Amino acid sequence: MQTTKQTALATSKVVDILLLLLLSTLWGASYTFIRVGVETIPPVTLIAARTLIAGLLLLGWMSVSGVAMPRSTVVWQRLFVQASLNSVIPFTLIAWAEQYVEAGVATILNSTSPVLAFFVTWFLTKHEAVTTRKLVGVIAGLLGICLIIGFTALNGLGDQVLPQLAIVAATICYAGAAIYGRSFQGLSPLVPAAGSLIAGAIVLIPISLILDRPWTLQPSFNSIAALLMLSVFSTAIAFVIYFRLVQTLGSVGTTSQAYLRVPIGVAIGAIFLGESLSPTIWMGLGCVVIGVAAMTIPARK
Repeated sequence: MQTTKQTALATSKVVDILLLLLLSTLWGASYTFIRVGVETIPPVTLIAARTLIAGLLLLGWMSVSGVAMPRSTVVWQRLFVQASLNSVIPFTLIAWAEQYVEAGVATILNSTSPVLAFFVTWFLTKHEAVTTRKLVGVIAGLLGICLIIGFTALNGLGDQVLPQLAIVAATICYAGAAIYGRSFQGLSPLVPAAGSLIAGAIVLIPISLILDRPWTLQPSFNSIAALLMLSVFSTAIAFVIYFRLVQTLGSVGTTSQAYLRVPIGVAIGAIFLGESLSPTIWMGLGCVVIGVAAMTIPARK
């Protein structure tokens, strides 16, 4: 009996690791999809379409699976909060920023979410122990951000400082979303995934109609294809995996996919967009990976 339980736990852990790797790949690719999408589709409209398409796909999946969407007002209030933290604000910030910065840089800056998640849990919930290893991780991660943004940010001369800071702000939202997502414990991962995306679409579509007048746009084939790939793979499927892992691995464990998606996202940007990174950014990447790994890899007992 004990052996059976141990085998089941080991199998579950392997599945979680594989799902974490898949999530890293799906989200690592999203930066390239966004970069191509915003070439001819304005950021707000791109993200409004992304959340709507992905949300409708998941609602269809729920219908086939026999999973009902909760009607509780309290649950929907939480879904709107989750949507703000996990899609509306960060998706829009990243899409806007990628009009000016490369997908690889966006991937690296966005990989610091485990460090920021630790800060949030430390200051708000105070259940994370402060250790030397974690403090080293925080310092390395923050140093990496400074190296990537560049020392010109200190005197306001950096051309891309605002877009890069927008990505950092999106990363803070993701850290908060990973922690807040635990409030959906006990529900099918489809519920917060579909519900938060539909809530996000409800917020973004009116803004898109007012700002961008989508009916006047002429998006390219590449941008439309990128939008569909972004919606189906990097959003609908990724969100289901994400909320499942939040329940099984916890908030900090789930955000550890951040350092897995860095080499994936950078490689995809280099292969398909021909991007290259400066030596300073490579140094920043190294610091970020070291920092995030120190924050998330469990210490040996």
